[in-house]
Amino acid sequence: KKSLRNKQWYQRRVRGIGPEPTTDKFVAIMHGEQDQIIPGNALVVDQRHPYKVLTRFGNNFLQRFEAAVIKNPVLQGLNLLDTPGVLAGAKQTVNRGYDFTGVVKWFADRVDMIVMLFDAHKLDISDEFSQTIMACKGNDTKIRIVLNKADKVTNQQLMRVYGALMWSLGKVLATPEVARVYIGSFWDQPYSNDDNRKLFEAEEEDLFKDIQTVPRGSIVRKLNDLVKRCRIAKTHAYIMAHIKNEMPVFGKEAKMKQIIANLPKIFQQLEQSTGIPAGDFPNVEEFQEKLRTFDITKLAKLNQGMIDALDKMIQTELPRLMAQVPQDQELANDDYMMAVRKRDGGALYETDLTPFGDGA
Repeated sequence: KKSLRNKQWYQRRVRGIGPEPTTDKFVAIMHGEQDQIIPGNALVVDQRHPYKVLTRFGNNFLQRFEAAVIKNPVLQGLNLLDTPGVLAGAKQTVNRGYDFTGVVKWFADRVDMIVMLFDAHKLDISDEFSQTIMACKGNDTKIRIVLNKADKVTNQQLMRVYGALMWSLGKVLATPEVARVYIGSFWDQPYSNDDNRKLFEAEEEDLFKDIQTVPRGSIVRKLNDLVKRCRIAKTHAYIMAHIKNEMPVFGKEAKMKQIIANLPKIFQQLEQSTGIPAGDFPNVEEFQEKLRTFDITKLAKLNQGMIDALDKMIQTELPRLMAQVPQDQELANDDYMMAVRKRDGGALYETDLTPFGDGA
């Protein structure tokens, strides 16, 4: 269970993180000089944290969002987010009271790594889990799959479970290649089936090394996300400018309906006239839905000067920043790892230790 691994990381139990039914909250785990729990409503108004925009999901969500502040060197280099358990079976009919997949998407767009857990002995991708995975679309390179509690099944069963998982994920993710899958029993209890001990230990080590790269690659990932957002903003500007130019003085409502219906053709025209790749355009159905409720009078004219400045930043400024990353980040990583290794014990004290115990 992810809560047990988290306990290994911080060497203590964090309130609100544990087996069902306690995992009904989004818990941001971060470093601080004094251990404390910060409720969601207080967290979103704290200017030191980037959560202000989450107020749009309403009070029902904020009551199920909190931060666990822990004085721990491991957390000086990264923050963790523990999510609620995904509902399955009859429980899927329960209304959470807030836009769960919307919250997941908000976090997925901003984190550096997404770890999805599946239990080998009760493999089930429920409707809500499928929606949650779909909410992570566009962040496929961040996703890591963990097939947990693999010691609960035999070797033959494990092969079948792994194949079924890959088949199910292939349908949901709709990608040619599924994300990396780590197999093991990721907690501090003895293995129920010792046949695959070497495999589980090797998988634990690989997963831990993968997690260790998060602080080291965070700057590069942030720059990558910045470039992606710049390209999206440029595409959006051209789309909205085209729509504004098409609007007549009278009969705007009828014209907007026509534009929405012809949006796929408009995207193709803009692709040819501006040279913007097809992959930079938004999902047609989602964009059509948003246009139906959009006030066209709010549109401003295209500012070509800002487009030129954006192109300059993408082509000149960002590559220059990228060239500075290796040296700057290497120094930062050395400082971080040195601070972590000063701990007496803990998950990152030595490179041959993992936060999952030895499984013995």
